[in-house]
Amino acid sequence: MKPLVSQILETKGHNIWSTSPQASVYDALKMMADKGVGALIVMEGDKIVGMFSERDYARKVVLQGRWSKETPVADVMTKAVCCVPPWRTLDECMALMTAKHVRHLPVLEGSKLVGLISIGDVVNAIISEQEFAIQQLEAFVDEALKGRKNPDQP
Repeated sequence: MKPLVSQILETKGHNIWSTSPQASVYDALKMMADKGVGALIVMEGDKIVGMFSERDYARKVVLQGRWSKETPVADVMTKAVCCVPPWRTLDECMALMTAKHVRHLPVLEGSKLVGLISIGDVVNAIISEQEFAIQQLEAFVDEALKGRKNPDQP
């Protein structure tokens, strides 16, 4: 069975860091630094209206000479937000992130926001799954070869 988004959330938790569209970019960046995250979901009430990431800051604030304390998040956030359900496979998430050039995916169960996964979360989970599969195969081969005489030894 392929690993699912829900398995990442079980491991990393369901913490969701968000900001409002009216918040200043400076306040959003401060929250990101305090929480150790690279993006925030932009919410109006219970509705996702955008994502604000380090990439948005670099490209839409710094490079355009804007002031982070005077610029509202709404002016620079990414408005087209790709979301996934918890039952989506990590391979599907990786394909979506690659196709849409995004690094974060909010996770929706129905219309309820239940988490956020990053490209780093997906890559780490896939690597862990592959390492586990390799260990299982090595154990299987070791067991299969147990007791067999090595043809290179006299």
